[in-house]
Amino acid sequence: MFIVDTITATSGGIKAQPWKLAFVFCFLVLLCDGADIGILAFTLSSLKKEFALTSVQAGALGSWSLFGMAIGGLFGGWACDRFGRVRVIVIATAMFALLSGMTGFAQSYEQFVVLRVLACLGLGSLYIASNTLMSEMVPTQHRTTVLAALMTGFTLGSLLITTLSGWIIPAYGWRTLYLLTFLPLLLAILMYLMIPESQSWQEARARKLTGANSVLEKRESAYKVIFANPQHRRMFILWTISSGLLLFGYFGVSNWLPSYLESELHIKFKDMAIYMAGTYVSMMFAKVIAGMMADKIGRKAVFAFGTIGTALFIPVVVYMHTAQNIGWLMLAFGFLYGIPYAINATYLTESFPTSIRGTAVGGAFNIGRIGSVFAPITIGYLATHNSIGLGLLLMAGAYFLCGLIPTLFIKEKQYDPQGT
Repeated sequence: MFIVDTITATSGGIKAQPWKLAFVFCFLVLLCDGADIGILAFTLSSLKKEFALTSVQAGALGSWSLFGMAIGGLFGGWACDRFGRVRVIVIATAMFALLSGMTGFAQSYEQFVVLRVLACLGLGSLYIASNTLMSEMVPTQHRTTVLAALMTGFTLGSLLITTLSGWIIPAYGWRTLYLLTFLPLLLAILMYLMIPESQSWQEARARKLTGANSVLEKRESAYKVIFANPQHRRMFILWTISSGLLLFGYFGVSNWLPSYLESELHIKFKDMAIYMAGTYVSMMFAKVIAGMMADKIGRKAVFAFGTIGTALFIPVVVYMHTAQNIGWLMLAFGFLYGIPYAINATYLTESFPTSIRGTAVGGAFNIGRIGSVFAPITIGYLATHNSIGLGLLLMAGAYFLCGLIPTLFIKEKQYDPQGT
């Protein structure tokens, strides 16, 4: 009887607050997103051997992935405003699951690149669509905490793939990891059947259809609306630059850090996987703590602490590591490294009104991501002519500038995603 009552109460709570069920699905979607991105980092050494790649070609795989994600994210942000956040998440999840799974059958470098780019078209939409949906469904006083907790799904995916890589690659080869990515197809189907669109999007859509919104009634391009308004234009440009620097640093580090530990610090693959797992666990704790702190003391202060702290700590990892302290350094680095992504989504989505939010957020984030395309290949070039460590120092500079721009120029909480 107690179990029945508990289930009934939980069901009632979800019906009364649908954001809770939406959170579960978005968490799992981002878990798959994080796992899929992590797959490339952990299969990079295997791919180099399989297809006889140079370091520049290996780095280019990360750059091609980011290019696909940028294009997918740009289209996905627009599609979120036009067709709905949930619908975009469902289609993008199904798309990346099918195409990433097929990557496991690639027989050449060229085939791998094509399939990877196409898969990343879907991956690129998920971060924006999931965070936009949740920002519009979660109560304002808990928004950053919940969205930060949501981003732990991304990190948990990276942790999961780290654990699986240490077991699967030595025993079954790199292709098996990619075949596992067919599984999120089931998640896409269930989300389509169970999750409604946010109330604010439905209301904005209704106003558009009835002509109640004078701006949308003209059926102007959302980008035209953004650039016609000086405040929206300024926020869009600032967030584009800041996002580009954040993603340049993040994906440069995430694509090459495992290889750095393995090839330049001479850490065995399984030991490296353990160190990376510890880094991801630390990142998960950091995201939850950062979210709670941002709801208490503000988005700007916590975001600046995470970005600038990461920038200052990367040289510590490169120059002060020893065989005895590298594990502890990775834990500390993971904590700082996890903070910016916990805050970025809330800070960014609260900078634009509902009617243009998907386009503005998706545009700023993914135009910025186009700039980050050069990060993995830049480190690959530096690895060929100098070292991966030098490339990581370049990423530190990107993190520092990324934190500086919002600190100086971007006001927080400009719009409430549930009401505007």
